[in-house]
Amino acid sequence: MNIILLSGGSGKRLWPLSNDIRSKQFIKIFQKKDGTYESMVQRVYRQIKETDETAKVTIATSRAQISAIHNQLGEGVHISPEPCRRDTFPAMALSAAHLTDIQGIDPEESVVVCPVDPFVEKEYFEALKALSVQAGKGEANLVLLGIAPAYPSEKYGYIIPEKEEKLSFVKTFREKPTAQKAKEYIEQGALWNGGVFGCKLKYLLEKAHELMDFTDYQDLYDKYDTMEKISFDYAVVEKEPKIQVMRYAGQWKDIGTWNTMTEAMEETVVGRGIMDETCKDVHIVNELDVPILAMGLQDVVISASPEGILVADKEQSSYMKPFVDQMDGQVKFAEKSWGSYRVIDMESDSMTIKVTLHAGNSMNYHSHRHRDEIWTVIEGEGRTIVDGMEQKVKAGDVITMSAGCRHTVIAETKLKLIEVQIGEEISVQDKEKHELE
Repeated sequence: MNIILLSGGSGKRLWPLSNDIRSKQFIKIFQKKDGTYESMVQRVYRQIKETDETAKVTIATSRAQISAIHNQLGEGVHISPEPCRRDTFPAMALSAAHLTDIQGIDPEESVVVCPVDPFVEKEYFEALKALSVQAGKGEANLVLLGIAPAYPSEKYGYIIPEKEEKLSFVKTFREKPTAQKAKEYIEQGALWNGGVFGCKLKYLLEKAHELMDFTDYQDLYDKYDTMEKISFDYAVVEKEPKIQVMRYAGQWKDIGTWNTMTEAMEETVVGRGIMDETCKDVHIVNELDVPILAMGLQDVVISASPEGILVADKEQSSYMKPFVDQMDGQVKFAEKSWGSYRVIDMESDSMTIKVTLHAGNSMNYHSHRHRDEIWTVIEGEGRTIVDGMEQKVKAGDVITMSAGCRHTVIAETKLKLIEVQIGEEISVQDKEKHELE
């Protein structure tokens, strides 16, 4: 089974845990059987592999998310990066070209495309396998997965099938309706459109070439910023006369807000938090090293991270985006391919950061024009290279780099250090990469 997972967006409706780099699918909030936590992307990837260990998974994403994906899924996962945002149809076209030109997959094979962040169980992925098989038969150009509605929702588009059987040709589509219209559609046997479909890989490529001028993957990648921003639904689905829909009646939740996220959480407290017996339907998610105490609250989510603190009615939390957009855009936590960093303190002429590097990983060899840096190793062992001079480091060691000095650190074990940046101009743009000789 070939699967393209669409991973995009900044997920600001889950602030303060999400930011411009760390989207909602990377938040480790779902508890596993062993007591550890995993993110949506880790959960979905694990479930796919448990259902079909031979599945070839490709994640279509922005360049900003590549490091987080490698951090959470390892280096082996296929990634089709977007040079810039161009909506779902260009992203799918680029991914399809990646599958054929980079991965060498036969265009006659089927492919399933779906979002990276549904909250589902194993039966959903069994349905994806069946969808892939059906798409491979070629009875229709597209095979959609229609979600049996749990209630008359205004959030989703609707698929109206010709018949109420598990597999049917599609009669028509309906845009996101009012609650009353949604009720009428459901009475007609309508299904939610969850943005999941299967087709032959060559079909995606043919549609891409019809609407976009390119020769191969590299050519499309190079021209990507000139492509029209358009969704797959508008570009292809609404114009395709030969579509089937496969009914899916299992668990499916679209987790995009704190209200829906807390519904999927097995625990009411993640991180350091206490609530008294008078609290009802309260969830605490705390990534800080300070405790949170909740008393006498009802239907409230409390979330804390280096980005900020949220205390909100669960329903009202769905409307936070315009307020988050007004806040400081400085990212204070991010996962990278080599580890992670967390901003501890910010002042006008200094910044203090806690950096964690995984064993065997290193930073880029780099320099800064406008700031000095001081590293204090607090855990683990490794090596630093400063202007070509290498030395071993361990807990308690302090390394000082003046502005213009080339430097990197290599972790031999899990390595934690405190980085203090000092200078009149501290910015992410003040970084120049160098080749390590």
